[in-house]
Amino acid sequence: MVLRPAVLERRTALTPLVPMTADLVVRPPVPADRAAWQPLWDGYNAFYGREGPTALDPRITETTWQRFFDPAEPVFALVAERGGALTGLVHYLYHRSTTRIELTCYLQDLYTAPAARGQGIGRALIEAVCAQVRQAGLHRVYWQTHHTNAAGRRLYDSVAKHHGFIVYAREV
Repeated sequence: MVLRPAVLERRTALTPLVPMTADLVVRPPVPADRAAWQPLWDGYNAFYGREGPTALDPRITETTWQRFFDPAEPVFALVAERGGALTGLVHYLYHRSTTRIELTCYLQDLYTAPAARGQGIGRALIEAVCAQVRQAGLHRVYWQTHHTNAAGRRLYDSVAKHHGFIVYAREV
């Protein structure tokens, strides 16, 4: 059974979701954004040690990009654009939970180009995801970060509550 609430039906509207200032817009990506999205995605992955010999398989990147445009997928993306250039990205997905009836939103990836940091782009991307979640009639967005991400944690502490959970993962 595919999860298809109304919010999952929208994909790549060209209308900005969050016009933060006259020159900063948060919007869904379009296929033509691929070349500008790729360096942001690569920077995000490098930040978490996925580069060189530990880089993601290119098939993962291609599949991820394609999922943003596939109506059968509950995976979404937004990009921040300033002056015609992409300066940030956010990827998020909706899923079921054992502690809620409605779907919940996991904000999986958030990245701002180093030269554009400190300009409110990360906050704008988080707020845009929250707006999408509210529009869907849902109530929860959550995310995780590495404990060493001090700059990110300062932002996250200002927009959300840390509940103290520690994340474990295991490849099987």
